[in-house]
Amino acid sequence: MEVIVGTAGHIDHGKTALIKALTGVDADRLPEEKRRGITVDLGFAEMSAGDVHFGFVDVPGHERFVKNMLAGASGIDVVLLVIAADEGVMPQTREHFDICRLLGVNAGIIVLTKSDLVDAETLELAKLDAAELSENSFLENAPVICVSSRNGSGIDELKETLVQISSNLQRKDAQLVMRLPIDRSFSVKGFGAVVTGTLASGKISEGDEIELLPSKTKVRVRGLQTHGQKVKRATAGQRVAVNLGGIDHSMAERGMELAEPNVLRPTQIFDSEIEVLASAPKPLRSRQRVRIHIGTVETLARIQILNGTGEIAPGEKDFVQIRFETPVIAVPNERFIVRRYSPQITIAGGTVIDTFAVKHRRKEIESSRLFIRDLLSATSNHNALVKLLIHAAGFAGLSFNDLEMRTALQKEHVSKAIEANISSLDLVDAGGRYISFTAFGDLSKSVESAVEQFHKREPMAKGMPREALRESIFAFLPPEIFPALIASLESAGKIVLDKDTIRVSSYETTLSPDGAALSEKILAKYKSAGLEAPKLEDALAESITGTKFTRHEARKFLQLFLDSGEIVKVTEEFYFTKDSIKDLTAKLLQLATATSDHTVDVAKFKEIAGVSRKYAIPLLEYFDREKITQRLGDKRVIL
Repeated sequence: MEVIVGTAGHIDHGKTALIKALTGVDADRLPEEKRRGITVDLGFAEMSAGDVHFGFVDVPGHERFVKNMLAGASGIDVVLLVIAADEGVMPQTREHFDICRLLGVNAGIIVLTKSDLVDAETLELAKLDAAELSENSFLENAPVICVSSRNGSGIDELKETLVQISSNLQRKDAQLVMRLPIDRSFSVKGFGAVVTGTLASGKISEGDEIELLPSKTKVRVRGLQTHGQKVKRATAGQRVAVNLGGIDHSMAERGMELAEPNVLRPTQIFDSEIEVLASAPKPLRSRQRVRIHIGTVETLARIQILNGTGEIAPGEKDFVQIRFETPVIAVPNERFIVRRYSPQITIAGGTVIDTFAVKHRRKEIESSRLFIRDLLSATSNHNALVKLLIHAAGFAGLSFNDLEMRTALQKEHVSKAIEANISSLDLVDAGGRYISFTAFGDLSKSVESAVEQFHKREPMAKGMPREALRESIFAFLPPEIFPALIASLESAGKIVLDKDTIRVSSYETTLSPDGAALSEKILAKYKSAGLEAPKLEDALAESITGTKFTRHEARKFLQLFLDSGEIVKVTEEFYFTKDSIKDLTAKLLQLATATSDHTVDVAKFKEIAGVSRKYAIPLLEYFDREKITQRLGDKRVIL
């Protein structure tokens, strides 16, 4: 079993000495720390007790180094709240305690250090001080252990208590994608770039191709170590050192993350729920510039309060939108800390809810709050979460990768949630885009209505051009949706797709008596002309003589015959009846059987067709296009 233990407490209260007494390791690794005698950055140590392996993260206690403390606090399972018995609770004790509570740490031990330096009465006062601090918190009933790092008293009891607490810890979520927030980056001679951190979720294996975020740099895992030992794989909750191939160590730094490739994406806006500390000096207000600590990164942001007052009073909770000045990596349900821009003090903490939120308009605040509340309640219900996200996406739907990014769930869990929603008729798979059943139905109705309206406007057209329909309804939607919806309607018998046109299945072209008369007149003209058809404009002009129709309207009647195949278009000028083309084709094939080389020249073609060169050349080019003949020099081979 792997457990990460973090220290918390005021400067010079003995956190580093306590870690050394427990593990034998001096977690102060920097020359500056040795020289000054204080911790300024994260330190690390480890020990085994029973069947538990503990990784310790020692944090600086000075107020100037809270930024570094926060980089190590985000991944801990158990906190050792260190209070010096000779001083009691101090300002950084309170801030560190608040940070741990806001980050959702729910297990810990109160450790009274330097207990050998005080008498029984002072020690009892320190216990009362600690009890007052932890009242109504996750440490209210936590063990209180008095220790001396100098003479070792209480250390064995502390080890035993750590083992007992560990047996009741909630395990890290194994259903999320691999994420490793980086807290250190350095180079090892002969190995190259190495980064370390606490694996927040998922697993990482030697040889994996992964991604460095937010730069989106692809890297390879050359090697792994946990507890100083080489391993092939590490799992969520473990401290891990990763030897990276493909980059120099200067390209990776604290605040970046390693993640499964092509899943997580940087964001600059997310919705969240925030709790403002009761000790905060002022309410948290909209447009306030703050420092956000999430994962191992500190970044600047603006707060947008999502309520009618535009502020959250000390001790209160509410929904907010956080708008970052630089991109960050975040996943749903991740905890973060809010500190004032200046002076830098901790004022609030929150939980990420929607990692890729849109900016909320003032008039939409209530509906936005309802959606955020629903998302928050669906955090642990994957089916409900996927359904909510897709319903909110409307007609555009979401892709599989969108859902991975928005939920941070591993592929198999995203797939199961999608399948469950499709089975319950809540979602539709539209060519790889997942759309709510309701939105898909509304789009289908829009298509049917658009085609029906087209039939009313153009009663003589065989159907609405496919591209015109796509542009009118689907121009701003993902391209996969249109063919998927058309296929669905066609399968249901609602529409008929005929080459590049779409019509409602029940539609039939109907002509008025005058229209039918003009139609017959046009067809008769081409039938009587045979292979010496008039030019199109002449044919139309002659047909409409004595009628109320225009040439443009007459073209629509001609189109009916083109759609039915009764008339064949050879060029923009010349049209012939189907029977005339059929008869000429038969003559060509008959000629082919009568000649040894199966060829025909222009002169012979004019003879068998009984037409002049004016018609012969366009007809021969038509037969070439239709693969009935193939040009070979001055002749055509009859195929």
